Amino acid sequence: MILEVAEIQIPVGQNAAFEAAIRHGIESVISRAQGFISAKVQRGIESPERYILQIEWATLEDHTEVFRGGPLFPAWRAIVGPFFAQPPRVEHFSSVL
Repeated sequence: MILEVAEIQIPVGQNAAFEAAIRHGIESVISRAQGFISAKVQRGIESPERYILQIEWATLEDHTEVFRGGPLFPAWRAIVGPFFAQPPRVEHFSSVL
């Protein structure tokens, strides 16, 4: 299992619309992707326009090659991309314990 962590910054005042969009994007697009296991979204307390999206994938390639290189990625970005104040910072992690 691989954990994708994306740090997302949105414009001030767009929280409700972004949260609705990211929920819709996960439920209608990402959940259909090969290797998708689960997703979680968290909002910053000190910085409420900062979000952390965590997606568990079966393999790194399921995210980086299959999802990002396939037709679902543009659909995902069309839903959530308009809310990005800057490009998200994305990293991948593997479990050590």
